[in-house]
Amino acid sequence: MSTDSPIQPPSPVGTRLRNFLIVIVAIVLSVALVLGLKSKTNSVSLASLDEQSTPLEVAVTNGKPSLVEFYAYWCSVCQKMAPDIAYLKQYYGDKVNFVMLNVDNTKWLPEMLKYRVDGIPHFVFLNDKGEPLAQAIGDQPRTIMASNLEALVTNSPLPYAQATGKVSKVSTSLESENNSDDPRSHGTQVVN
Repeated sequence: MSTDSPIQPPSPVGTRLRNFLIVIVAIVLSVALVLGLKSKTNSVSLASLDEQSTPLEVAVTNGKPSLVEFYAYWCSVCQKMAPDIAYLKQYYGDKVNFVMLNVDNTKWLPEMLKYRVDGIPHFVFLNDKGEPLAQAIGDQPRTIMASNLEALVTNSPLPYAQATGKVSKVSTSLESENNSDDPRSHGTQVVN
């Protein structure tokens, strides 16, 4: 006995319905994936910290202590620390000015020279009169930064002054290349 029955191909309506359901499921999963990834990404950026920062001119005259950060958008350490700085700003923002100075902006060259910025992030802690008390360079744990800020607010000695961590080197040329007064020019100023 043979029970061979011919296999019928799926109907065009059934195939279309199946394909339509596959497309809908794919779209829903894609949207869920994109939304899931967006919610996991760090919403804190150096640009947003810069936009929300206190201008330096205001910070040195408003009677509050200040944390000045020299940074650059390309600095991976600066990007890594951005969430910690944002967290500290939420906690101390009403007591401390948070100032962001981009080292790629030549406007801040006098300040870079004044505070001897040669690696970033470079943090300068200013008292309520705008006078520098301490500096920290490079990657700093949030707890160390918080301890320094707490001391700054209470006008106490900063426990972690002159701290140094991982930095990104600043490669901004501060002087012109053809400076004949430079003692390192090795005789270029001699005229035959």
